[in-house]
Amino acid sequence: MPIPDFQTIMRPLLAAHEDGNEHINRDLVGKLADQFNLTEEERREMLPSGGARLFDNRVAWAKTHISQAGLLDSPRRAVSVITERGRHVLQEYPERVDLRVLGTFEDYREFRNRKRTRDDASEGDDDAPESQTPEESLENAYLKVRQQIESELLSLIMDNPPDFLERVVVDLVVRMGYGGSRKDAGEALGRSGDEGIDGIIKEDPLGLDIIYLQAKRWEGTVGRPEIQKFAGALQGQRARKGIFITTSGFSAEALSYVSMIDSKIILIDGARLAKLMFDHGIGVSSASTYDVKKIDSDYFAES
Repeated sequence: MPIPDFQTIMRPLLAAHEDGNEHINRDLVGKLADQFNLTEEERREMLPSGGARLFDNRVAWAKTHISQAGLLDSPRRAVSVITERGRHVLQEYPERVDLRVLGTFEDYREFRNRKRTRDDASEGDDDAPESQTPEESLENAYLKVRQQIESELLSLIMDNPPDFLERVVVDLVVRMGYGGSRKDAGEALGRSGDEGIDGIIKEDPLGLDIIYLQAKRWEGTVGRPEIQKFAGALQGQRARKGIFITTSGFSAEALSYVSMIDSKIILIDGARLAKLMFDHGIGVSSASTYDVKKIDSDYFAES
């Protein structure tokens, strides 16, 4: 089943406290994962940034909301226990507890009002469906911006002269730690002229091993014959490693072929090229930086 959103987790989380005992956060996460029949892969799924597990994050925010409504109390750090109000809510709402239910309590409404500013608040905000935690909303917005920029990067490469891709490749491999200096990489690329090879790049600063490159703009899918030609050129140079970069994509036959040959050939399609450019700051610059903080629980822990 899909990983439940944080509102769906609220009532099961509250019900897990019904025995009146104190519960440790990490134990609750495992218990709820079992209750929702999550697979190991779903339990390990991360937020887009990789900073935290998705399900753990949703459980934490479900607990934050129901605690702010006075349904759970925290006698000490990372421990929670149900309140009388929490028991009443379990009886009153046997099917689901969500933001609408929590909104019936004044202290929770005060909590919600503290979270928003008057400028971006509206009367209907409490009735709006919410399925994402704040971290998810922030990271998904970031991903949308990133995807748009990556798409624009490919379009700009295609709009420039064919040799512009060579410049991109030079800058990228040097930024990634290959090619020695930019001057060395720039001189190597486009100089070889051997069949199927566009350039030679040092794998390490000392040049103990080299990588052969093929960097071509392509309109259609790159098929197996082009990769075979490149592999043959590597054999002609007694080379073991190569990188084939294209602005389009590779056929299934091409991908299968490189997995069966002795030479190590890395295929980088347009989508991956754009991601690498984004990650290594090629053709992009920082516009805004947001320092997202979290509570330092140790600071508030009992001494």
